[in-house]
Amino acid sequence: MTATPTRGDAVALTRALVAIDSRNPSLVSDGPGERACALALAKTLERWGFRVEIQETIATRPNVIARIGRAGGRALLFNGHLDTVGVEGMIHSPWDAEVRDGRIYGRGSSDMKSGIAAMCAAALRVADADLDGEVIVAAVSDEEYESIGTRALVESGIRAEAAIVTEPTRLAICPAHRGFAWLELIVHGRAAHGSRYDIGVDAITLAGLALAELDDYQRTALSKKSHPLLGRPSFHASIVGGGLGLSTYPDRCSVQLERRTIPGESAADFTREVEEACARVRARVPEFRADLVPGFAQAPNEVAASHPLVRALSTALAKAGEPAPIEGLPCWTDAALFTAAGIPAICFGPGDIGLAHSAEEYVEISEIERATGVLSSVVSEWFGGKS
Repeated sequence: MTATPTRGDAVALTRALVAIDSRNPSLVSDGPGERACALALAKTLERWGFRVEIQETIATRPNVIARIGRAGGRALLFNGHLDTVGVEGMIHSPWDAEVRDGRIYGRGSSDMKSGIAAMCAAALRVADADLDGEVIVAAVSDEEYESIGTRALVESGIRAEAAIVTEPTRLAICPAHRGFAWLELIVHGRAAHGSRYDIGVDAITLAGLALAELDDYQRTALSKKSHPLLGRPSFHASIVGGGLGLSTYPDRCSVQLERRTIPGESAADFTREVEEACARVRARVPEFRADLVPGFAQAPNEVAASHPLVRALSTALAKAGEPAPIEGLPCWTDAALFTAAGIPAICFGPGDIGLAHSAEEYVEISEIERATGVLSSVVSEWFGGKS
């Protein structure tokens, strides 16, 4: 960040952040991590009048925690992540932050450096309007992988009445999103020459039977479940591996599965579903043997549409002449970690999640400006001021 953006200029801050490579090293082998981006943001926010803390998580991966307003009373938390995914296959420069046709192009422009810029600019409202409260801005690391940053933030004991995670929602209010669970299904066979059907056990075919059972379960049982904002839960087979050679019965087949969960479901539910599918196969095919290895999981998020923060956002959007749709996000976000920690969190921000991780990523400048205005109004509404 070569020059500090003018105080409160969310568009300039977006461009400055996008220009800094902050690819997540857990996802990209040569990713530099978030440190340079975090330090540049911290410097800007200090000049804007925030009380800034750098919270170390792991090497090169700090959080920025910035506070503004009156401490000790009511607090509202704004959260966003500094890390980005890789840039392979992009059809424009990832770091130029080029402005073209009313858009800022670059990796992280939509997901979600524009959201961070909007929340930082909006937080100034609490000080500039002399409102009775404090806004905490948390720009965190590692959301794209295991959310090390927000986990560290929550474990540090941070407190607020509510939180807005400024993920790209196209200015829709998103009080709910799906979770996910990963699981590896390891099916065992018996290696033998391809001609020896009498002793060989084909692990790959047996795994196919288990997948067929799960597919039937998805088409029948899961299709009957539904959430008003998120629709039905789902699962898919992501990675399959196995086999020793064309003329050899495979002794092992590994299938990595992902389940997308809706509120009321957990990773344990998915493990049970796979166990039951395997039991149905075993009842028909006695030689079926399999191990289940549950993996990483993140819970879904849900905050009631009647929550005061949802109402405050709806009011702010209405005052700005904007529609105020309430929608569900299909992807996972750090909002779930805050809600689980007793800080009800919803998502609202500029940008389109459909452009995240894509070959062409951009954000509309007008959306950054509109999001900043709406979030500023929310701050005023939350702390009892006049918009």
